[in-house]
Amino acid sequence: MNLPRLVATDLDGTALRSDGTVSPRTAAAFARVEEAGGTLVFVTARPPRWMHSVAEAVRHHGLAICANGALVYDLHTEEIVEARLIEPAVLEESIVRLRTRLPGLAFSVEYEGGFAHEAGYVLDRWDSRRAYGVRVTASAALASRPCAKLLAQHPSMDPDELHRQALECVGDLVTPTHSSGHALIEMSARGVTKATALAALAGERGIRPAEVVAFGDMPNDLPMLTWAGTAYAVANAHPDVLAAVDHVTAANNDDGVALALEDLFGSSGDQR
Repeated sequence: MNLPRLVATDLDGTALRSDGTVSPRTAAAFARVEEAGGTLVFVTARPPRWMHSVAEAVRHHGLAICANGALVYDLHTEEIVEARLIEPAVLEESIVRLRTRLPGLAFSVEYEGGFAHEAGYVLDRWDSRRAYGVRVTASAALASRPCAKLLAQHPSMDPDELHRQALECVGDLVTPTHSSGHALIEMSARGVTKATALAALAGERGIRPAEVVAFGDMPNDLPMLTWAGTAYAVANAHPDVLAAVDHVTAANNDDGVALALEDLFGSSGDQR
């Protein structure tokens, strides 16, 4: 069997443990991919603001596709090198439609260089403990400039039902998905997904889908997992993801991605 030329993996809930860390075993498996001549790409819903610890754990090697495909981030320089943004007019219309349909929503936006949210938006554990780049703003100001991602949070809805309604409401304007397991919808520019960004990156390197192995756990990973020639879900994945793939590895807290990569590339002690 030929080795994969590109390995694409989601981070939270997939390659990272639940505390957000990269285990030593997983870091070693990532290094083995590059030692074997493969390309390693992290494909995540995370914004670049949350990538510093990951960049350090992998010694600033490789690229990351962030914000569900909207931003390409160089882990060596820790700089954004490509951006596919939602324009202000589309952003404003999306917010108006969603607020009309689901009045309980609170909104935030991820820009290339920061994060803004309405006063009623409840921050997650990452942003609640970080002041840098995070600010409260008036609702009307959210659409003042292009953004990488629009987020809509509901206090009580089922995440899958919220996603269904958002897709019906604004699917002609943006690309809604979800990845957190909470009632939080993440929206990228229309047609922008993890798969489109990964396909563009692979195409620039002459890599075909059949030469790609991808790992994921949540619905926002489905386009990437469907596009890749070989797709793995971790055991803790969303039911829709488990149903869509041909391969299931161990859970994120049990180093499932590392286990699969060791099977494909060998462990650091192997010579194959």
